[in-house]
Amino acid sequence: MDVTAISTPLDAGALQAFLAECQERAEQALETLLPSAEQPPLVLHRAMRYAVLGGGKRVRPTLVYASARACGVAPAQVDRAAAAVELIHAYSLIHDDLPAMDDDDLRRGRPSCHRAFDEATAILAGDALQTLAFEVIANDAALTAATRVAMLAQLARGAGSLGMAGGQALDLESEGRPLDLVQLENIHIHKTGALIRASVNLAALACPDLAPARATALDHYAKCIGLAFQIQDDLLDVEGETAVIGKQSGADAAHHKATYPSLMGVAAAREAAGDLVADALASLADFAADANPLRWIARYIVERDR
Repeated sequence: MDVTAISTPLDAGALQAFLAECQERAEQALETLLPSAEQPPLVLHRAMRYAVLGGGKRVRPTLVYASARACGVAPAQVDRAAAAVELIHAYSLIHDDLPAMDDDDLRRGRPSCHRAFDEATAILAGDALQTLAFEVIANDAALTAATRVAMLAQLARGAGSLGMAGGQALDLESEGRPLDLVQLENIHIHKTGALIRASVNLAALACPDLAPARATALDHYAKCIGLAFQIQDDLLDVEGETAVIGKQSGADAAHHKATYPSLMGVAAAREAAGDLVADALASLADFAADANPLRWIARYIVERDR
């Protein structure tokens, strides 16, 4: 199915307003929760702040807030959860950019953390951001102890060896090797999709009365958009401009990585992303207008240019 055939329209104005609102909340939370740049160890804390506060789409925090709205949960209830997933995401980007991993010099239009500082500092900054994410949720006074424990387990699964980190390991193992679509999907369900699913599921956990069927529907939505997000990233690596996407285009081909466009062709990859978005939207059929931001985000994911 072509993206244009998806029936739910993208309300660009409403989406931009919602994105701006979520980004502002996330920035405020991150600014508050990160150690001060003037607090020793200075270089480490400055590297942490450089990596986190240097821009970015804040897709994962936005998904936390959008899912919370769909579940009838106030934004203040999930501010720390939203910050936590972004801290995990930022740590993963620092480590992904290292010479031992993807060896990228550019991130979000600026030198990657190990270029702005040094490799040792970048590794430590990533380590510290990861642990800070769990501390942020553990100390969330807005949530019950049981909810905090469930959120910590959810975030650990999304970030660990059976989630994002495991996906990165599979991705590294696959470089230069022929893959089929099933193998590629398995990599990205973990590498990209696991933290996106965690973002949605953290918000669902903040609503203890959420019906199991609705929680399952939200998880399916998240699985679909996680894969669609990766396909669009692959397409941008082929079609995007470095100055727009904020990182070096063509990097996947340079590393001989299997991607959706390389296995399917550009047109088929775009169609696959559209099918996933349609499936994601269908999973929200029983949700009312409060889930519209989730619907808009699904469309935005495959229409973005960065």
